[in-house]
Amino acid sequence: MRTSTVHRVVNRLNMVEPVAHEELCDRAAALFQARFGGGPDGVWVAPGRVNLIGEHIDYIGAKVMPFALPYATAVAVRVHSHDRLRMVSTGHDDGWEGSGVDIAPRQPRGWAGYVAGVPWAMTYHDTIARIPGLDIAVHSSVPQGAGLSSSAALESATALAIAELFGAATDDAGRRTLARDCITAENVVVGAATGGMDQSVALRAKPGHAMLLDCSTFGAEYLPFDCRPSGLALLVINTNAAHRLVDGGYGLRRSRVERVCARIPRSALYDNDDVEAVLHCADADDPALRRVLRHVLTEIRRVAAAATALRSGEIAAVGPLLTASHVSLRDDLVVSSPELDTAVDAALEAGALGARMVGGGFGGSALALIRSDRVGFIIEAARRSARDSGFPEPDFLCAIPSAAARRVY
Repeated sequence: MRTSTVHRVVNRLNMVEPVAHEELCDRAAALFQARFGGGPDGVWVAPGRVNLIGEHIDYIGAKVMPFALPYATAVAVRVHSHDRLRMVSTGHDDGWEGSGVDIAPRQPRGWAGYVAGVPWAMTYHDTIARIPGLDIAVHSSVPQGAGLSSSAALESATALAIAELFGAATDDAGRRTLARDCITAENVVVGAATGGMDQSVALRAKPGHAMLLDCSTFGAEYLPFDCRPSGLALLVINTNAAHRLVDGGYGLRRSRVERVCARIPRSALYDNDDVEAVLHCADADDPALRRVLRHVLTEIRRVAAAATALRSGEIAAVGPLLTASHVSLRDDLVVSSPELDTAVDAALEAGALGARMVGGGFGGSALALIRSDRVGFIIEAARRSARDSGFPEPDFLCAIPSAAARRVY
């Protein structure tokens, strides 16, 4: 499907269109001017992400396959000599102001923790010498609570801005360091036990590629990933059933994954194709833990199969892997939700080649690999199923592999 045709379809179906990064930055700069006076020292953007496959295995050091979305967060930033951080956002009525001593575990709360935690973590790791005085204004097109890493986009844009303003490295090695700092900010200050996938792809993505990220070393292989020549498209279905990773469900599942994987030699996790034999060797008497391990083992192997498919240009072959991943997340790990299951089932019944929930689970979004000429049918099917089930009406976004965080002006 030609780009012009895609845009016509998007407009007709009232999908959420990506906002040009320059427009995002203009909105952030306008808020900055209105709230702080004068102009910022610069404006930076970082993208949201979707994970093609490899869910709930990043934090055990496995390989995952995210890519950046065209939806992004912009931060307008100015350095000043006062020991104060001031931040505002178009998406929140409440701003925040404080000094470095006010930043601590679970402080500040809410969206401000994702911003304030970044300079705190950068000084903790000696990426910069001290917490600077900063004015920050934020504007975003990444849906919040949709499982598309709006938090990592906010952290990554902030980290890149501070790094460039204070002369820290921003090459690939430097961006790996910044991703580490963002992870610390989210883990310690926000209190969300997330892995490093989201921040890594926000800072290091390549347009037109999926990122095969080894979460044990944070090395990356970039796999060409353009659906359009094959007549395919990727559709994000935001169920508008918001999830919160700082709630108990995600943390409980993560602890189970880490606990059961600690019993298994790394070679068995990755190299033994006999999943049932590994399950037997694990000696997991608890049926729930056996199901958790089965998800991990099969998901690791689905990532490998998807990478093989992309290397050979067989994008359609990824479809069944997505569906199998969803079944595993739903039945073995038990992190799906009725809204997600309804969206996935509707997409598959309307002709999707594959579909699955994405993100930490318990709400958020689903991803469907579809033929371009089925976009309208699948959107209408998902809307109808949500309405018939009494769920919120979903939103629909274009999933086009996009660029990493950058300075716009």
